[in-house]
Amino acid sequence: MIPYGRHHIDESDIQAVADLLRDGFLTQGPMVGAFENAVAAYTGSKYAVAVSSATSGLHLAAAVAGAGPARALVTSPITFVASANAALYNGAAPLFVDIDPETVNLDPAKLEKLLAANSNVTAVMPVHYGGLACDMAAIRDIANRYGVSVIEDAAHALGGHYADGGVIGNGAFSDMTVFSFHPVKAIAAGEGGMIITNSEESYRRLLRLRSHGINKLDDPFIHTEDAFADGEANPWYYEMVELGYNYRITDIQSALGLSQFGKLDQFISRRRQLAKRYDAAFSDFANLRPAQPGESRDRSGLHIYVVRIDFKKIGMGRGELMRALKARNIGSQVHYIPVTSQPYYRNLGFRTADYPNAADFYDQALSIPLYVDLSDDEQTMVIEALRELVG
Repeated sequence: MIPYGRHHIDESDIQAVADLLRDGFLTQGPMVGAFENAVAAYTGSKYAVAVSSATSGLHLAAAVAGAGPARALVTSPITFVASANAALYNGAAPLFVDIDPETVNLDPAKLEKLLAANSNVTAVMPVHYGGLACDMAAIRDIANRYGVSVIEDAAHALGGHYADGGVIGNGAFSDMTVFSFHPVKAIAAGEGGMIITNSEESYRRLLRLRSHGINKLDDPFIHTEDAFADGEANPWYYEMVELGYNYRITDIQSALGLSQFGKLDQFISRRRQLAKRYDAAFSDFANLRPAQPGESRDRSGLHIYVVRIDFKKIGMGRGELMRALKARNIGSQVHYIPVTSQPYYRNLGFRTADYPNAADFYDQALSIPLYVDLSDDEQTMVIEALRELVG
């Protein structure tokens, strides 16, 4: 079976985890900091906070950005539900902005209209769909004018670049950026995520929220009469200063993530080669086209490769096509059912029809195999199967 996505694990990754299991901490040890330092250095940011998942990272980032009751957070309807759920976790209202149909990313012009009509927005969370960075210069400019924080959902985008050539996560256009290390992402840590920021204040609060709201670094103690004896800090003492969470990542995950991270550029290079080969192959297809522009390949993180298919013209429904591909041992997927179509969000009053570009995209989208170990011969099988089935 050729799946739509798959992680790449080699002997160096296995050895890194084995070495840790023999000699290292299992959790809350030095490997976590080493992983954070590596990602911060790569992106050119000041601080990194590793967490148990990108979902937990989005939750904490939204909290630090001020999401809460009577406030709202804006994101795209074409994303995994975790992006919008970050608002709800904090008691804030989710709002959605339709996509640009050419990039599948949040449309800055529509964002400005929404912010002009809603004074309670505390943060916007642009999603770098498929690994392609949103128009962050425009989004940052709009957010600044309306006094809104920016949190990049870069779960798809580790290793990618902005339009100006800067590394995604460098903080040039946002207050925080969140990456994912889920197995089908650019690098795998089993599970895990990381929040990147250039703000020391945000960094310190993220550290506390990650670990039960307990004081960290050199946070001052509140009850000094309990904290000190004979002029010295009591070695057992700690204080929970706010309501936090157990969102810590383990040293096991960090050892694997750090080993994988050393191969990130190699992984992106292979994904880019495969994506460009798909682009060339599909150039003469009448009823199928790449979902994102080919000129974006050199700066995208290329998490997934999505095509848009006119199912009415080919006389075949998406489910039928996916089953036909599966019969040829080819996996496929849909990224994503619009968040606004989910029952929970429908009950909140959202309708995907209010976001026509997102609705149109969902009707046509199909993710096809893209991963580091996909061979040229296997990719040819995918291309020829689509040529046969789609025409």
